[in-house]
Amino acid sequence: MKILVCISKAPDTTSKIAFTDGNSKFDENGVQFIVNPYDEWYALVRALELKEANGGNVTVLNVGGVDNDPIIRKALAIGADDAVRIDAKSEDALYVAKQIAAYAKQNAFDMVFCGKETIDYNGSQVAGMVSELMNAPYISLACKLDMSGNNATIEREVEGGVEVIETSIPFVISAAKGMAEARIPNMRGIMAARTKPLTVVPAYEGSASTKVKSFTLPPAKSACKYVDAANVDELVNLLHTEAKAI
Repeated sequence: MKILVCISKAPDTTSKIAFTDGNSKFDENGVQFIVNPYDEWYALVRALELKEANGGNVTVLNVGGVDNDPIIRKALAIGADDAVRIDAKSEDALYVAKQIAAYAKQNAFDMVFCGKETIDYNGSQVAGMVSELMNAPYISLACKLDMSGNNATIEREVEGGVEVIETSIPFVISAAKGMAEARIPNMRGIMAARTKPLTVVPAYEGSASTKVKSFTLPPAKSACKYVDAANVDELVNLLHTEAKAI
């Protein structure tokens, strides 16, 4: 069983966010980057569990420059067998999806895993685009996956219940909370990651379809107002005149 897990580099949630070049570019200075949690905790770990139960190989794939290598090595330390970095700048979701799909089709993977979204852009677009480009079934926001031979039973939460889907390989899946439990790389895994193969391949043909015009930071949080529990009228007035719907 050949499994491809797509991983993205994302800023740590404690990072201070700022922009440069007229607010058109994210300022990476001083930012600590991590493996996108949905890719790491759910997609990668479930792929490793499937390999451990059924045999096979887990490859992690990243689209980006050499500065992404540390997060790729972390994925190898968690347990991936090998890694590939497509040497291309992540221009937009469609461009990234084209890079992933081209590599996946060329190497005939049985499953392509992605996290449900990245924690920086929260677009939740790439996996669906990959499936279309590969002409493969796509299951989004999956919270459970069981394999029986070449057939998969997949669950995902929907409003008011759980949807159960059956499909066969090859397929593309985006993993959400519940798919697996996060793993922490141990010392043996960290040492092994140094010698595991990380192959760099050139970008496939294609160009970005969109361009960022500008970024805007959300308004700063205002100070909290405290209302005496006995002063109900003031609370009601503030809720009507100042409180904003979230």
